Amino acid sequence: MKNRNLNHKDDWETPDSLLLELRKEFGEFFDPCPLHNDIKIWDGLKRDWMKLNYINPPYSRKLKEAFIRKAFEESRKGKTCIMLLPVSTSTKIFHEVIYSNAEIRFLKGRVKFRGVNTKGELVENKCGMHDSMIVIFRGKK
Repeated sequence: MKNRNLNHKDDWETPDSLLLELRKEFGEFFDPCPLHNDIKIWDGLKRDWMKLNYINPPYSRKLKEAFIRKAFEESRKGKTCIMLLPVSTSTKIFHEVIYSNAEIRFLKGRVKFRGVNTKGELVENKCGMHDSMIVIFRGKK
């Protein structure tokens, strides 16, 4: 049985190779959820986003769901939002918001994030705990 009481961190960097792939397809984008962000200074959930956005949200449940809902809201204003998310196809948010409103691309293999693990060690070449998907909310007014 897995230990579900670990002190998980929300600051995991998207690999450069994945960002490069997305930029080749979509062009330059705005990041409303920057890594190591001080939420007292910059809160991406309370700001308007740009026309094209890339979001690798914190994976803690409440923040992840808030960013998914915000991305969907922004897409209804005509903005495109590209999200890197863990695959969670049995969740309420997947069925109510993602499945019927977004393009979903399941990634082959697990993403190798860069960040500090539960032991306090910086890791760069270890796979994440979840399979990942790219979720694209295309801007529609």
